[in-house]
Amino acid sequence: MIGASREALAAGRKNLDSLTDSTSVDAAALAEELAAVTVLLDREVSLRRVLTDPSRSGQDKAALVGSLFAGQVSGVTVDLVSGLARSRWSGARDLVDATEELAAYAEVIAADKAGALDDVEDELFRFGRIVSGSHELRSALTEPKAGAAAKAALVVKLLGGRANPGTVRLVTGLVANPRGRSLEQGLESYSKLAATRRGRVVAVVTSAVPLSDSQKERLSGALGRLYGRQVHLNIDVDPAVRGGVRVQIGDEIIDGTVSSRLEGARQALEG
Repeated sequence: MIGASREALAAGRKNLDSLTDSTSVDAAALAEELAAVTVLLDREVSLRRVLTDPSRSGQDKAALVGSLFAGQVSGVTVDLVSGLARSRWSGARDLVDATEELAAYAEVIAADKAGALDDVEDELFRFGRIVSGSHELRSALTEPKAGAAAKAALVVKLLGGRANPGTVRLVTGLVANPRGRSLEQGLESYSKLAATRRGRVVAVVTSAVPLSDSQKERLSGALGRLYGRQVHLNIDVDPAVRGGVRVQIGDEIIDGTVSSRLEGARQALEG
């Protein structure tokens, strides 16, 4: 997002943080309601255009939200969506994207408050790796011809009882309503939201063998000093790297693997 929409999303996230600071607010229920609002706004083009129309006052748009959703969702959800409606948006689609992101962020908050955010982060990462390694599974979860209900049921079959309920809800929502995103993009966006909640960055570490706890601690500490923030490690074991580790943080890659050095030597010989 750019300009006004970016500012509106930041304000919405701040409002969400404030609302969920209260122990009486069920963040998981809030996430579910925001997801339902997202589906409605995605479907009703005219409604989202009205709610982002700069010629209408913020108060009028907030009143419209109240009349539409009061009694259908909780007062907390109405307050949050009303705040979004009062904001200025660069485009009508940005409102839907923001509502969707806040729904996922509310799920992250729920996991954090339950002390389960580390589990959710790891499960999302592992699920992404499993999907990437199975063409058949990825097709079943992303094939447009497959119904949303069937894909959601497959996720429940795969993860139900094995993963945190928050993980199941996030993945189910993603495969049922991808909204133009790939499965990998959606899972990565959830990882970033979890990192934002913790005020840290996520490093994807690929090594030939599993790292010991002490190795993880040393690597996390070194990266933390390098980036000036706490770093969460997602470990991926791949024998093809032969030795060393490959670290990716965002678009930046630190490659110290044997396979990388061998490839460099091969290119030098061929050159």
